[in-house]
Amino acid sequence: MIRVGHGFDVHGFSDDATRVLRLAGVEFPGHRGLAGHSDADVVAHAVTDALLGAAGRGDIGELFPDTDPAWAGADSLDLLDAAVALVMAAGWRVANVDVTVVAETPRLAPRRAEMQARLSAVVGAPVSVAWGAPKPER
Repeated sequence: MIRVGHGFDVHGFSDDATRVLRLAGVEFPGHRGLAGHSDADVVAHAVTDALLGAAGRGDIGELFPDTDPAWAGADSLDLLDAAVALVMAAGWRVANVDVTVVAETPRLAPRRAEMQARLSAVVGAPVSVAWGAPKPER
């Protein structure tokens, strides 16, 4: 049997000037960081939700609630790793992951291979990262 999951995540920008923008475990210096209880890595969060959803194991908010101080500042790749373990414990395996990041900035192409490698290492399967910039308003 094959199951397909769909994950989506969005975070606002942080007012904390020291907050680092992290996407798929890769830091993007010089870009405004995202607000969140963990490191606010929206790419890792979306992948986590997709895998959990496919396995019928809930979502990231249920497993790692932002009301629990234990997850404050957590590395989202660690959360993804825990989710992969739950998926595997439920008898599933990940075959591949495809994720699209919709953002005006930063441009992902220069760091895409690194992002894919980090996610693939955690997931244990090939991960493809695409970038789609929103169209300007008319």
